[in-house]
Amino acid sequence: MSNPVYLALDLPQIEPAKALLNKVKAHIGGVKLGLEFFCAHGGHGVHEIAHMGLPIFLDLKFHDIPNTVAAAMQAVHVYEPSIVTVHASGGRAMMEDAKAAAAEGCKVVAVTMLTSLDETDLAKTGVGGTPHDHVMRLADLAHDAGLDGIVCSGQEVGEVRKQWKDGFFVVPGLRPGNNGSGDQKRVVTPRKARDDGASVLVIGRPISRADDPVAAARAIEATL
Repeated sequence: MSNPVYLALDLPQIEPAKALLNKVKAHIGGVKLGLEFFCAHGGHGVHEIAHMGLPIFLDLKFHDIPNTVAAAMQAVHVYEPSIVTVHASGGRAMMEDAKAAAAEGCKVVAVTMLTSLDETDLAKTGVGGTPHDHVMRLADLAHDAGLDGIVCSGQEVGEVRKQWKDGFFVVPGLRPGNNGSGDQKRVVTPRKARDDGASVLVIGRPISRADDPVAAARAIEATL
C-alpha cells in the first residue's frame, strides 16, 4: 500500500473523531477502530467512519470458542472491514474458523503479544521465555491456521518476516523519536517498523493528541 499508516481513532465522541479524520485523511492510509471506539459508538459509528472513504481496520481482538468467533466474524461483514483481529492465544481451531467465516478480501490477523507487555508480564501469566520466543510461537500457529498475518511489536516484525515471507504484519505501539512511550513497553519508530517489514503501521496518540494533528501526520508520512 502507498501509505501504511492507519490512524487509531479511539475518541469518545463521534463528531470530534470525524473532524480529526477529515483533517488528516490525506496523510494516512486507513483507520483503526478498536474496542474503545466500538463500545462508545457501536455499529453506527463504524458506518459513519466507513462512509468517509478510507479502509477500516476493525480491531476487536476476538477471543472465544471457535463457533462464537466465527459467528462474530460473520456479523462484522456488514461493516466491510479490510482487516479484523483475533487473539492467537485462542488456538488454531478458533483461528481457522475465524478465517473461514471472514468476508472475501478481508485480512484476518492474529494478535500475538500486546505491546504494553514485557517479559516480566509474560512470566506473571505463566508464559516462559522472552517476548520474541512467544511471538514466534504464536506466529507459527497463526500461519498454520491459514491466517493472513499477525499483530506484533516492531521489535519482532523483522524476525517474523524472515520466517513468513508473504505474511501481512500489523505493528502498533509506534512512537516517533520525539514522543514518549506512554503505556507501551516495546516500541520502535514508524520508519524502523516499516524498514523491518511492517505492512500496516498503527499510530494513535502521536497524531490524535498532537497540538497540530495534521503536522504530526505529515511529519510521520514524510519519514516513510
